[in-house]
Amino acid sequence: MIELRGLVHVYPDGTRAVDGLDLRVGDGELLAIIGQNGSGKSTLVRHLNGLLRPTSGEVLIDGRPAAGQRVAALAARVGLAFQDPDRQIFAGRVRTEVAFGPRNLGLRGPVLATAVDGALMAVGLADQSDRNPYDLGFSRRKLLALASILAMGTPTVVLDEPTTGQDLRGVERIQALVAELHAAGRTVVAISHDMRFVAETFDRVMVMERGKRILDGTPAEVFAEANWNALASTYVEPPLAARIGARLGLGSTPTDAALVGALAAR
Repeated sequence: MIELRGLVHVYPDGTRAVDGLDLRVGDGELLAIIGQNGSGKSTLVRHLNGLLRPTSGEVLIDGRPAAGQRVAALAARVGLAFQDPDRQIFAGRVRTEVAFGPRNLGLRGPVLATAVDGALMAVGLADQSDRNPYDLGFSRRKLLALASILAMGTPTVVLDEPTTGQDLRGVERIQALVAELHAAGRTVVAISHDMRFVAETFDRVMVMERGKRILDGTPAEVFAEANWNALASTYVEPPLAARIGARLGLGSTPTDAALVGALAAR
């Protein structure tokens, strides 16, 4: 369980990035956070593993205040893959990079090797384990950063713009990974500007504007036509399927599959 109570974060320049936010995320929940750049999304998730601390308010992880816990302890509960993988990657070898996190959590020997092998296999980098990370393209470095988090086995995984730079196959791989994490009972929180990915992958969508939550619900609820003006206020367009569904009088159909089903039922 993740809980934010009245979370406020003000940067030294006076920017109020998160403004009195209350949020509860249950075990095993799939939550996508959307909104324009600067709406407070990345600031919010960096409080979950202690990279940022609240100006005021409280963060609780599994019922325990994060304020009393070191970043290393929080990292064992919440793994965060950054939007820019180059802010996360530092090792000279892919395998070493993926092993760093779980090694710091105390994994050794065959257990560590199994965690690393599984993570590399999951992101499609098993055959790249001896390469220098900076010999990989941007999209593969994104997958490497994700593998580094997967190998740690944290109960909560936070993904900041996971589909950036990915082709269709890469997006499908990330969708499959999210589904696998969900099936294993792990919580996934993602920030994304890819509304199709959000609608097809997550059970709950929260919309942020100027550090506040303005919408929160299922994809069908959030992307319904009645909310389009609110979405536009934070420069979010509903996925194409939702827009076509509304124009054809098919109701809220945020995913391609739902749109096809609605058309077939006419």
